[in-house]
Amino acid sequence: MQEYLILKLEGPLQAWGGHTFEDRRPSELFPTRSGLLGLLAACLGIDRTDVEKQQALATSVSFAVRVDNAPIKMIDYHTVKDARKEHQGLKSIETIQTWREYLQDAKYTVAIWLTRQATVSFDALVEAINRPVYTPFLGRRSCPITRPLFADRVSSVNELEALVLVEPDGGTVYSECLDDSKPRLLIRDVPISGRKRQFATRQISIHAGKGGDYVP
Repeated sequence: MQEYLILKLEGPLQAWGGHTFEDRRPSELFPTRSGLLGLLAACLGIDRTDVEKQQALATSVSFAVRVDNAPIKMIDYHTVKDARKEHQGLKSIETIQTWREYLQDAKYTVAIWLTRQATVSFDALVEAINRPVYTPFLGRRSCPITRPLFADRVSSVNELEALVLVEPDGGTVYSECLDDSKPRLLIRDVPISGRKRQFATRQISIHAGKGGDYVP
């Protein structure tokens, strides 16, 4: 049996950024690893510039995400000054137009478990999530949380069974615990330590929900 920390991510808007520059900011259809690490780091009070603690957190936790309510995408239009434009990596002199994706009415349940290299404890995580140092958001500051993050702390044989213990049941699960019998998704959302906005790829297993819904 292994211990799992269960979080609920709910709000009118969420945004879990994919590979992007300033003019176009898409959102993945479920919380990214970088986004979840950022959420936990905010709760723990880890500063964005503290590379050592950010890396320690990243090597301490693994995630599985269940989609409880499939989102509807919306695009919000902005104008931004002093932003990177397209793929040039340079600051624009003039104001540019930007299009940012958001997810409407999405609901997710997240299972978190500790790795063998973990330097953080479950007790510390639970305390931080219930009493966060910095305000956690659902991907962007404009996406507030509408219910407490903490849902439960359970013991189970694996992350899938742990998620079954928390209602609702049946949504598609994206898990970092790879299963050779399931399809896999390659996603570029692993933050590279010490390199701002640089990400590596990872593989996740897709466990389709009842009826095989919501597999991109």
